[in-house]
Amino acid sequence: MSDSDTDSPENASLRTPIVAVLGHVDHGKTSLLDQIRGSAVIEGEAGAITQHIGATAVPLDVISAIAGDLVDPDDFDLPGLLFIDTPGHHSFTTLRSRGGNLADIAILVVDVNDGFQPQTIEALDILQRSQTPFIVAANKIDTVPGWNPTDDAPIKPTYDKQSDRVRGDLDERLYEIIGELSDEGFSADLYWRVQHFQRNIGVVPVSAMTGEGVPDLLTVMMGLSQRYMREEMEIDVAGPGVGTVLEVKDEKGFGATVDIVLYDGTIRTDDTIVVGGTTEPIVTDVRALLQPRPLAEIRTESRFERVEQVDAAAGIKVAAPDLADAMAGAPVRVVRDRDIDDVIEEVEAELAEIAVETEEQGVVVKADTLGSLEAMADACGEAEIPIVRAEVGDVAPRDISVASTAEDTKQQVILGFNVDVLDDAAERAEIDDVRLFTDDVIYQLVEGYEDFVEELERAQQDTVLENITRPARFRILPDHVFRQNDPAVVGVEVNAGTLQNNERVVRFDGNQTERVGVVKGIQEQGEDVDEARAGNRVSVAIDGPTVGRQIHEDEELWIELPEKHAKILEQELAEEIPGDEREALNMYLDRHRKRDPFWGK
Repeated sequence: MSDSDTDSPENASLRTPIVAVLGHVDHGKTSLLDQIRGSAVIEGEAGAITQHIGATAVPLDVISAIAGDLVDPDDFDLPGLLFIDTPGHHSFTTLRSRGGNLADIAILVVDVNDGFQPQTIEALDILQRSQTPFIVAANKIDTVPGWNPTDDAPIKPTYDKQSDRVRGDLDERLYEIIGELSDEGFSADLYWRVQHFQRNIGVVPVSAMTGEGVPDLLTVMMGLSQRYMREEMEIDVAGPGVGTVLEVKDEKGFGATVDIVLYDGTIRTDDTIVVGGTTEPIVTDVRALLQPRPLAEIRTESRFERVEQVDAAAGIKVAAPDLADAMAGAPVRVVRDRDIDDVIEEVEAELAEIAVETEEQGVVVKADTLGSLEAMADACGEAEIPIVRAEVGDVAPRDISVASTAEDTKQQVILGFNVDVLDDAAERAEIDDVRLFTDDVIYQLVEGYEDFVEELERAQQDTVLENITRPARFRILPDHVFRQNDPAVVGVEVNAGTLQNNERVVRFDGNQTERVGVVKGIQEQGEDVDEARAGNRVSVAIDGPTVGRQIHEDEELWIELPEKHAKILEQELAEEIPGDEREALNMYLDRHRKRDPFWGK
């Protein structure tokens, strides 16, 4: 019910359930929508099909005509289905209503050849988080080798008439999808085997090309909506309208307009409305309500007709002053006979629900809509990426200013989802050394940033390793003294670690180290080298000791590790150094810690 519940039976009405279509790129979301829309246009040529802004309404009698024997209109009192025209996560996360996503039901499209892909899992995650009921359209069944199509037929008869081999081939692919749903925590089966749709996900085999299975898809959605959502569809049709901004667009002759999905009540010309804005709620008066001319393709139609009133559920373009700062995903509420301050408060409260938690240090996040900003914040939270600022809109110079003040290079970053980078912002980013990551797929955006962080950390570790003393344990070989002193030149075998030039050499006296000299040269087979690794035999010049006094043949020597270096190696770089070097480090630490348990900690 709307916020102005009047409970008067004459005003009670059932609105159309709102359907969103999700799935991985190229799995056929748009083709499936086009097939449904095309079938609806054919069956409803007398004008029964209604084109809306951003949505297509398919009335019950048209669904019944497409579905044939599967749907008896007398079994339903819901008016039909309203399909959101722009498929994908973007529209789904944009479409918000009070307390959650606006879509009442969703179709998850999965290609029977490709199965689950990263975006499929991302879509499932969004559906699960928003607790939106859904069915799976297992698309492209017509591509199974040997498939014999029957255009626009219900799936069961066309499935039954295929050869055993083709049915077996399709079954294998369908049960792979059912298994993948199970891996993600969903119990699923072919829809005609599902007894309880609230506990199990129905999988409907379809072809967006031939129309096979589309009657079943519409039937299942109507059945689910009627059985489980009828009460939620009850609205006060005469009450003040409640909706969500889909897009903010400039229209010739009207200036900034908002495309909205109205999901409760009524909106009329001259109504005062409150719309969520980038800085504060916008209070304005409706100048015109615009909808496309009948049967025109919504996404390319620029000629509109004016209407005086629109009832939920519907998509409509609203022309009104001061809408330039309206936000996609923000609430729209008609004031009508209520106190305007109360309505502003309601809009502010709804916006506050979506507010992203920020921290003192972190990355800047920009997104095209409130819903996608929320989805980005969730994804960053799961990846443990702190956010310092999160806003709707294109990347602007002030975002660069914020990002450039981060103390950590890893956070001098802007993550932009489905947004543009303004030219002056791009120039500023280059000057201020701020990294920009933009993508229209959330998981790819997060992965791109994580790869950058990993690369940066590896480079930082490499730099640290270059400037840190590496552990090494080596032994003077018997009969390999080439010079006794000034400097002593001896043959050694490196037992563990990395022996490097210009490092101090020590020997252990019990658990105490005693300095004996400095490595002043390493030669391997007569050639000068900078270092020698475990297993190598090399000759080493050690400045300081005399062989036979401070050092002896067959004696074990070590490179001296400053305590601070030992601590960094153990606590930060242990995974970056070879196993034998870790072994040398651990032995070195053990000896010291027998004397001082806290050494290098």
